[in-house]
Amino acid sequence: MSAANWSERLRQLGEAARDPRLAAFYRAGCPAAETPLGEAPLLALDVETTGLEPGRDAIVSLGLVPFDLRRIRCQEARYWVVRPSSELHGDSVTFHHITHSDVRHAPPLDAVLGEVLDALAGKLVVVHYHRIERGFLDQALRRQLGEGLLFPLLDTMALEARLHPRRRPGLLGRLRGQRPISIRLADSRQRYGLPAYRAHHALSDALATAELLQAQAATHHWTHTPVGELWH
Repeated sequence: MSAANWSERLRQLGEAARDPRLAAFYRAGCPAAETPLGEAPLLALDVETTGLEPGRDAIVSLGLVPFDLRRIRCQEARYWVVRPSSELHGDSVTFHHITHSDVRHAPPLDAVLGEVLDALAGKLVVVHYHRIERGFLDQALRRQLGEGLLFPLLDTMALEARLHPRRRPGLLGRLRGQRPISIRLADSRQRYGLPAYRAHHALSDALATAELLQAQAATHHWTHTPVGELWH
């Protein structure tokens, strides 16, 4: 979707939404496409899941961290563990360390959905790999409410991919021992001299994503770049 269409699309979705929480989220809109990145209200989002397929797997935790290019507002960060709609798998527990006992008495996503949408409303959401966060939230709402969730976002992985369009060396490069350039969160942070955090925890990954965007913006002089040139 083009940058110019997001505001109108959200307005249309708000008029069509049946769930009042979803309608309120859409009515809050999003920053205008011409808003400089340095002036946009940003919110880093990360979700941990039972697997990698939004249509089959489910969310087990969410982390949100509001920030801008100057500061990260850790006191306003939010974190939820939720009871998934599909079974936890051993492999996913190994990744995010959320166990069956952790989710047994956790609320379902629907119980905290209003809080999550209130936190997201009016913000420009920042993620690392949009297919996870936006895809899982969309599928979760489709299962629970019968209507999905759509919003613009900044994807720090996609931005890093723009900066490294030739990430995989050719045959000659491989023969010379060149390695592919990773755009995973931890590897991307390392290129900017950012510290290593615990991976696969929704709150620390949201914080890591916020810091990565700040570093990307500072290094590549994006403070005055309109968000419509960067969002997904």
